[in-house]
Amino acid sequence: QVQLVESGGGLVQAGASLRLSCAASGRIFSSYTMGWFRQAPGKEREFVAAIPWSNGETLYADSVKGRFAISRDNAKNTLYLRMNTLKPEDTAVYYCAARLPWNGISDLMGEYAYWGQGTQVTVSS
Repeated sequence: QVQLVESGGGLVQAGASLRLSCAASGRIFSSYTMGWFRQAPGKEREFVAAIPWSNGETLYADSVKGRFAISRDNAKNTLYLRMNTLKPEDTAVYYCAARLPWNGISDLMGEYAYWGQGTQVTVSS
């Protein structure tokens, strides 16, 4: 079992940057492939980015590629999402998620077993 708590959301203007954090409980954070998803009002939750437990090649949605960067600090049990050049269409609740240990990278929501409560990001035009 792992518990995830997101932070760092807020209200910003278009073009600004934010860094989201996701603090994870447990002693084997390094074994979890981690992902970020988001859900805008009236829309389905969608994949944003993922980083494997092996800290290897990351995966991004086309809509954020080149603007967002996912990273992890296993010593701090923390996942990050750096978001640059934010756009109004990035407005959503952002969730971090974890796969069961030792599973590879994925962009499929159903393959993530643990979820945080979400943090709101609002980008004004």
